Amino acid sequence: MNFFQAIILGLVQALTEYIPVSSSAHIRIIGDLMLGSDPGAAFTAIIQLGTELAVILYFRHDIARILTHWFLCLRGDNGADTAHRFGAGDRDASTGWFIIIGTMPIVIAGLMFQKAIETTLRNLWITATVLLLFGILLWIVDARSRQIKTMNSMTWKEALLFGIGQMLALIPGISRSGGTITFGRAMGYTREAAVRVSFLMAIPAVFGAGILEGAKALRDYKSDPLFPGWTATIAATVVSFIVGYVVIIGFLKFVSTFSYKAFAIYRIILAIVVALLLISGVLPAID
Repeated sequence: MNFFQAIILGLVQALTEYIPVSSSAHIRIIGDLMLGSDPGAAFTAIIQLGTELAVILYFRHDIARILTHWFLCLRGDNGADTAHRFGAGDRDASTGWFIIIGTMPIVIAGLMFQKAIETTLRNLWITATVLLLFGILLWIVDARSRQIKTMNSMTWKEALLFGIGQMLALIPGISRSGGTITFGRAMGYTREAAVRVSFLMAIPAVFGAGILEGAKALRDYKSDPLFPGWTATIAATVVSFIVGYVVIIGFLKFVSTFSYKAFAIYRIILAIVVALLLISGVLPAID
């Protein structure tokens, strides 16, 4: 991987991380087309930290408020009984608990099925299939569901359902935002509320996983033949951070006015293109 290729992959990561089209699928597909192989765990893990830092920067006030209220309630400042410690009467504190509940499915599934996630589920035929199926599902759900709920409407059961949607993104092609947004719209959340839940719920899961994978990558990067060097990797991470921040702003404005139909159509077209590339032998199903 050269400097230019690293920058391109950083840009791809930024453009696809937050919208419901699956960044992992795009990195895998474009990596194969450009490099003839998966870009490698070290590089991928590090550039993902750039996009997550963009989320933290954009939602910094929400995060600070949620964490402050969560700690105060846990400490018993609003009441020492169990209900108040778990956020009763404090919406920001309860949101903190809901994010924790929503993070649990992806953590548990990630630990239980780690081997399958890193091997079997990376088959591009699976990626193409779920791109298609969830594109159709997102289109139908978004068109038929009402927009009546906001983040203030969330219950612990709905937080768990959001978490299950996020968990499904362990399969490349489903998309973390795509899974949570689809589940959110099915429950009647507004398009903007579903996106905000998706962003906030992704922070502990993705950032935690990114730090762990990044630490592992720091030990093993010398044995990774595709690693482009630290200059190119840091540059790609900066690109993913800057462009990712702009994408967050644009995506939130877009969904406040338009539906997810365009993203659903894009997923369907991409699935067909990937299938054709697999059939023609341009892309291998498994590296």
